[in-house]
Amino acid sequence: MNSIVVTVALFVAAFATIFAGCTTEVLKAVPVEVVAEKEIVKIIEAPMVGTIVKDLDPGELVLYSGRSESLVGNIVKQFEQVTGIDVQVKYGKTFPIATMILEEGLNSPADVYFAQDPGGLGFLAKEGRLIAIPRSITDRVADWAKPKDGKWVGISGRARTLVHTATIESADLPSSLDDLTDPKWKGKLGWAPTNSSFQTMVTGMRASWGEAKTKQWLTDMLANEPIVYPKNTPQVAAAAAEEISIGLVNHYYLHRFISERGDTFNARNLFLSDGGPGSLVMVAGAGIIDTGKNRVNAEKFLTFMTSKVAQQYFTEQIYEYPVVEGVKTHRLLTPLADLNKPDLTIEDLSDLEGTQVIFRDLGMLD
Repeated sequence: MNSIVVTVALFVAAFATIFAGCTTEVLKAVPVEVVAEKEIVKIIEAPMVGTIVKDLDPGELVLYSGRSESLVGNIVKQFEQVTGIDVQVKYGKTFPIATMILEEGLNSPADVYFAQDPGGLGFLAKEGRLIAIPRSITDRVADWAKPKDGKWVGISGRARTLVHTATIESADLPSSLDDLTDPKWKGKLGWAPTNSSFQTMVTGMRASWGEAKTKQWLTDMLANEPIVYPKNTPQVAAAAAEEISIGLVNHYYLHRFISERGDTFNARNLFLSDGGPGSLVMVAGAGIIDTGKNRVNAEKFLTFMTSKVAQQYFTEQIYEYPVVEGVKTHRLLTPLADLNKPDLTIEDLSDLEGTQVIFRDLGMLD
């Protein structure tokens, strides 16, 4: 992914609104450039008015992140620069990080858990490890991107899709996940059973289809001998290289390839129109750990991540969907309104443990 340099003035202007009522200078609208390595992405007007805290000792924040450093490292650094808060980050995979917090118990140093998908967040919430987030933060986020109990908040949206070799005729493409069990796709499919996004999709499948049909679909897919990948990115590359015909991925990985290699890149996304779990829109989100020692800074972090400026970063640089109103999505993104999403709630997607049990029973996980 391109290295990203974001003008600090943008974040200063945006973050100014967070601490209204503190004593320092008032800022006015600031025009700012967001610059990528190869191109200027967008000029953003930041009509933010407020105040900036200039604490003598802003303290620290311990962030446990199931999102990779390549995706969120730059925005975390900008939070540090704007606030002066020292952010210590432990990166890993979403569910193992959640399990680590649980195993650490009362001794966990984590203040914030940043997850790739709702599953890990729902897991920690169920275990009582997440506290209620102030409504000043949750109220700004769309209803589809947050749980009803307010124990965590969505930060960006990510749609499930099928990535396919661009040369496949549209008439030959599947119209539902069920079509992938057709023997014509034998040896031509890719998936990533260890990836939490895939597990979240199957969790949604269980909620929509029931346990029996979901197990049968997985069994039929295994009969088609899908090639196993560790994550989404190599599936997109494999589809472009025609090593597979179709991969089950999240939407934004293709956009990253196209941004770097151009529109001639030999892969395209297919958004299924049947309204099934293959059309799921998930959220990456974050919550505050109950034993965290830096709760005020944790709230500042979530406030920053749900600000319009940080949301602009997620859509312009990561090609994800914003979860707050008033943020323009990247030109490559299919509008959310055009996706035929299944009627599933955040809560329906939280039982990753149950999905992992099924995967183990079928030999899909160690």
